[in-house]
Amino acid sequence: MTGALAPSKPLSAVDRCDRCGAQAYVRAVLAGGGDLLFCAHHGRRFSEALRAGGADIQDETDRLIETPAIAPDKER
Repeated sequence: MTGALAPSKPLSAVDRCDRCGAQAYVRAVLAGGGDLLFCAHHGRRFSEALRAGGADIQDETDRLIETPAIAPDKER
């Protein structure tokens, strides 16, 4: 996440990738207003170009490797 990004609510399971419809883990806030949502795959693919165009990127892909809170103790 960049320091310039205004605080926004975390992405949830209802947020979907604008390219493929998978769960979104990346939000690109465009310099001209508005935002785009991407899955981890499309976020990696487009983030560099979007940053170069002045977009701020909210990257929550680290959530993909978290252990769920409901996992049994032996899996934590």
